[in-house]
Amino acid sequence: MHQGSIENEVDEAVFRKVTGRFATGVAVVTTLAGGVDHAMTVNSFASVSLDPLLVLVCVEKIARFHDAVLDAGVWGVSILGRDGEEASRAFAKRGRTLEGQLDLWSHRRGRLGLALFDAAIATLECRTTAVHDGGDHSVIIGGVVSADTPRDLPPLIYYEGRYRHLRALDD
Repeated sequence: MHQGSIENEVDEAVFRKVTGRFATGVAVVTTLAGGVDHAMTVNSFASVSLDPLLVLVCVEKIARFHDAVLDAGVWGVSILGRDGEEASRAFAKRGRTLEGQLDLWSHRRGRLGLALFDAAIATLECRTTAVHDGGDHSVIIGGVVSADTPRDLPPLIYYEGRYRHLRALDD
């Protein structure tokens, strides 16, 4: 298979509409670089492998979080429940002040010293095992070091450019 450049034959607006039809969960990814907490909202997170346990996250190369997470080599994932929209919006804002950005959000330090949100419905901590070029993003693969499901709520969903909520299974 030839891996050359890909010509854009699809209009970007159409592409965004098509990919927006894929419902995703929402997570806040954290890292600790130079003693400073960094955090970013993502919906490009996925499991990759069960043997070994691997997950991936895609990070835009121009994001401040990009260099921090690559330098740190470790990252945490807090998967948000239906009550996590405010946190998601907060950590999606570009250019926010780093100092004290986690002060409003109850969190604990995981095994690797990373911030994991108390309000998360699931958490992971990972060590970076590979980084792949993904156009304007880097695809960061991480080996899972810890995993937990601290709360039992339906997930926060992002679909067609809007936050959505699933009803609890017993609703």
